[in-house]
Amino acid sequence: MNYADRDPALRPFLDRVLSADDRARVEPLLTELGALAAGDLDRQAALADANPPRLVQYAPGGERVDEIEYHPAHDRAAAIAYEEFGLAAMSHRPGVHGWPSKVPHTVKYALSYLYVQSEFGMACPLSMTDSAARILRLFDPERYASEIAALSSTDPGLRATGAMFMTEKQGGTDVGLTETVATDRGAHWTLTGKKWFASNPGADVILTLARVPGQGEGTRGLGMFLVPRLRPDGTRNAIRIDRLKDKLGSKSIASGEVTLEGAYATPVGQLTNGFRQMAEMLNVSRLSNAMRATALMRRAVRESVDHTRVRHVFGKPLFEQPLMRATLLPMIIDTEGALALVLEAAARLTAADEGAADGEGGVARELVRVLTPLAKHTLCKRARSVTGEAMEIRGGNGYIEDWVNPRLVRDAHLGSIWEGSSNVIALDVLRCMRRQGAHRTLADTYGDRAETRGRWELLRKKGDALLELPADEQEMRIGRYADELTRAVMETLLYDQAAHERETTGNGRALLVARTCTALLDDPDTPPRAALDHLAELAEGGRVAPAPAQETPAKENTVKEPAAHA
Repeated sequence: MNYADRDPALRPFLDRVLSADDRARVEPLLTELGALAAGDLDRQAALADANPPRLVQYAPGGERVDEIEYHPAHDRAAAIAYEEFGLAAMSHRPGVHGWPSKVPHTVKYALSYLYVQSEFGMACPLSMTDSAARILRLFDPERYASEIAALSSTDPGLRATGAMFMTEKQGGTDVGLTETVATDRGAHWTLTGKKWFASNPGADVILTLARVPGQGEGTRGLGMFLVPRLRPDGTRNAIRIDRLKDKLGSKSIASGEVTLEGAYATPVGQLTNGFRQMAEMLNVSRLSNAMRATALMRRAVRESVDHTRVRHVFGKPLFEQPLMRATLLPMIIDTEGALALVLEAAARLTAADEGAADGEGGVARELVRVLTPLAKHTLCKRARSVTGEAMEIRGGNGYIEDWVNPRLVRDAHLGSIWEGSSNVIALDVLRCMRRQGAHRTLADTYGDRAETRGRWELLRKKGDALLELPADEQEMRIGRYADELTRAVMETLLYDQAAHERETTGNGRALLVARTCTALLDDPDTPPRAALDHLAELAEGGRVAPAPAQETPAKENTVKEPAAHA
């Protein structure tokens, strides 16, 4: 089995969004990683999940060491990610896999999506390593050139991993409550405080926030600091790992409670910009969360399709049973739309990184700023329901740890919590709307397609009306509205893919996917007959006879405008 070969959407999407040269370069990587994800990586992931890391606080002689021991399966999964495929390196320097420039974010997320279908946990330190290198490049590249080189290395003897210590016991969502204090020691600083949830606590390069005396209250008073695992003289830094968390999922990697006991640290960028710099790191990590959710959905759908193909009930396969087909259909459509959204956000991130501050580069930055929380909000929630449905589809076996379904369910629940819970993310979307009219930017960008124009016109009006409501009403309504925006973007992107495939291959499958998405948005209780009749092609790929471009005219949109506030 090869997960890239079994994916009906991945290669067609990449055909559309990548240049011909980049598409040719990524093809052998898709083939190789798709095979590993379905084989060796999947086996190592199961072993690492069953054998979680262990904290060793003291050496035999009694000295404090705070080392984390990992199962060899973890180390093999890490080697595949960091060394063989350079997933943390490719965004930061040319030459990875022969790319003449930095690898586009689209390629990185496509490959990571294959990887995560087998190993979810490793994507956490992988994302933080990637994001730490990005933050150092953006805000302090000269001071931290050696750290950037280590974080973006594929050499097993040189590479470093990164971490982000932000959450404190009294201040998770409200970062302004951070109590860790920074003290200026002249040539360096020291940090004192406790971090309540620190993933990858044994990282070589840690970015964290601490309160700078005299700088103010709340987030204004926070500076960003780099805390190395080792001091410049090679001795262990004053980072005490108090214990490792016993988590529901993501068991292959360590998360712990950490005390900084006057830990050696150096400032990153301007200390007055600490929170803004950390927000940049968070936003990229949130896109990674959306990618991971999409990968879990794809694995869950594939497991469900494979099971229903061979499981016979009442004389025929489950896959042929009408109710099961109606159950599978929205799972398939949402998974394909999710991948389209992740790759779109990745492409916009590449354009933002390469573009100027204004013009197309500026628009790309505005789009990334809102697409990322939208994707994180909606896709992570949907992954919970898709993986749960897949567990039920497999029946009793789906509840047994011999199968992958329990791990998919456990890991899916983390996505809605990591880097901000769903409510926090929805409020971030509202912040984008208030500050930069993000809903209008989305409508301007995606609202010119004939098939979705009506939906976008109503969503623009609905967003404008929402912003005229009192603040508490805005906050109460934003969750549902954020979902509507996300699904409208997904729908539009599916029509873009349909137009591309109609022109290049003559295959009508993508158009059927897009029209099914529209039908399910307009009337989720009535699965369209054409989609049910072609469920095999939707689930596994294949050709569908191209329908006339205007076979089904765009429906009058059913998005309701908010009632006037009394």
